[in-house]
Amino acid sequence: MTVSDSRTAAIEGRPSVIRNLFLIGVVLAGLSLAGCGEQPVSRPPCPQGKICLTIGNTSEPATLDPHKSTGTWEDRIQSDLFIGLTQSAADGTTIPGMAERWEVSADGLVWTFHLRDAVWSDGLPVTADDFVYSLRRVLDPDTASEYASLIFLIKNAEAVNSGKAPLEALGVRAPDSRTVEITLNHPAAYLPELTRHHVLYPVPRHVVEKLGDQWVKPGNLVSNGPYILKDWKLGDSVHTVKNPRFWEASSVCVDEVYWYPTTDAISAERRVERGELDINTDIASNRIARLRQKMPGYVHTNTYLGLTYIAFNRRPNSKVPAFKDLRVRQALAMAIDRDFIAKGLLRGGQLPANTKVPPGVANYKASPGPYWASWPLKQRQEKARELLAAAGYGPKNPLKFELKHRNSADPMQFTPALQSDWKEVGVQVTLAQQEGQVSYADYRVRNFEAADAAWIADYNDPTSFLDMEKSNYGPQNYGDYNNPAYDALMAKADNEPDADRRADYLREAETMMLNDAPIAPLYFYINKNLVNPRITGFVDNLVDHHRTRWMCVKGAR
Repeated sequence: MTVSDSRTAAIEGRPSVIRNLFLIGVVLAGLSLAGCGEQPVSRPPCPQGKICLTIGNTSEPATLDPHKSTGTWEDRIQSDLFIGLTQSAADGTTIPGMAERWEVSADGLVWTFHLRDAVWSDGLPVTADDFVYSLRRVLDPDTASEYASLIFLIKNAEAVNSGKAPLEALGVRAPDSRTVEITLNHPAAYLPELTRHHVLYPVPRHVVEKLGDQWVKPGNLVSNGPYILKDWKLGDSVHTVKNPRFWEASSVCVDEVYWYPTTDAISAERRVERGELDINTDIASNRIARLRQKMPGYVHTNTYLGLTYIAFNRRPNSKVPAFKDLRVRQALAMAIDRDFIAKGLLRGGQLPANTKVPPGVANYKASPGPYWASWPLKQRQEKARELLAAAGYGPKNPLKFELKHRNSADPMQFTPALQSDWKEVGVQVTLAQQEGQVSYADYRVRNFEAADAAWIADYNDPTSFLDMEKSNYGPQNYGDYNNPAYDALMAKADNEPDADRRADYLREAETMMLNDAPIAPLYFYINKNLVNPRITGFVDNLVDHHRTRWMCVKGAR
């Protein structure tokens, strides 16, 4: 059966409500484009002789403080403002950043990074003490960094973050002004990938301690990257300009960047087509094929280390106590038609997901998934009804809950399909859409019943996906998974020097977690960008890192 035949069969085989929703969406999309007409191009003024870019960035940043942010849309801006010990090259690989070189001890526990000669945007030198201060700040309980658990691999980090040890106990020190030494709890060959993450960016102690939370405002923010913050108009744009004190300023082509929140992917698509936006960092998946024909050379897609999934609120105070019942969670997870979502609705190259770790992640042996992963949909639906009935739910007492979801392009498409899938097994679901930033804020404080969420790898290793389900991970363990056996397997993997045995432990842990069903994986991501062909230096890559410092415009310089 060809791809198009499979897609048609999938749509025809669904309940009529989904077929109708699909057809209505296609018609409305066509009408909206047909009716938009010609509009004047609106771009911010670019100074004479300068090169300026306008970038659609999906959401409004909640903060530009790298130690307090959590979203990819914030990271894109912050990565222009700050550079960590390492950084991303144009092709997404890890290259030296503030550290010119590094070495690791024979036991894999002590890493020594040697800093280059560089200054903050106010002219003061960036020193090793800035890195020590910054890592302590991330773990300081008063900072309330939601990414603190990402660096629990550093010696004493968890004890510091819980207030059981002083900040000075953290395994980071500065033997001299140009040397940063990091001591780990266990070997982690992926540390250089991790040190390019925004939570490990240095921040200027002399500014943060003076201004407190106001340090990230325009006019106050001091950075060490290729750009500095010029302005931030809430709901409109973040404006950055080239940092003349950056150590490689002479090689930075783009002078100014405007970052716009673009929650409506279709509207952003039109703005790219008109020339108002040079780049938009998302595309409605079901429009990719059409856009390849309509806007040749603009569409960029690539394999991505990311997952979309559903989390179930299992806390004792949840409005849906049924989610504490394993049978209910398993029933909901197995009743989902992932093939239809990925191949019938989105159609952008996404892959159906029964596991949390995507294919292609380094140093891993893929999990077989939960026990039902190979069953056909009909068998899964029958088993789901049995499990729900055993838990006390059926036609006379249907399970009811609200699915909270992001209002971005893809969740708006697949959540009605989820609603239909669960209706097939007797479950009644209402949908509640929110702007992505608002949704994640609710998820972190567990203000949801079931939640649509996504996760992008912070580094290329299975632990970037599996650590989230550890009981000590914190706010981003949305399903509040707490299984001592899982934690023990993850700890064994952390301390296992043999790569094959480590991969076996991780595989066993993931399979255990998937059968416990604190979450229901849906599909694996692709990254999707619309890029004006005149932009150079935009290289498709696995981590979707596209730093402005590598970009230029054809014929500009």
